[in-house]
Amino acid sequence: MYLYGASMSTPDETSVSDGGWSPSQAIIEAIAAAEGIDVTDVEPPEYDPLFTVVNPEALDDMFSTTVGGASNTVVSFAYEGYEVVVRAEGVEVHERSSTDSLDRSVEG
Repeated sequence: MYLYGASMSTPDETSVSDGGWSPSQAIIEAIAAAEGIDVTDVEPPEYDPLFTVVNPEALDDMFSTTVGGASNTVVSFAYEGYEVVVRAEGVEVHERSSTDSLDRSVEG
């Protein structure tokens, strides 16, 4: 499992200018870490654009007011062979097995 995002102790590339965090960027960083590659290598044609499975801007907006765990909102979806779970605390990426369901859910 890889965890990135709002719960990190120091600002980094997942931070945005308004002091919030970017779940969409955290997803790409987590996939890169899971794959053992540089974050700049998570791009077409080897990887589908994130927008093929989720609207990155809408996802970032959804969590822009929930930094620090103030919300119980959870978004999960499959991307590039991983189950991605986005919470106010950050992004978790788990390798999917062939028996995982293809359900995509939004709670909140």
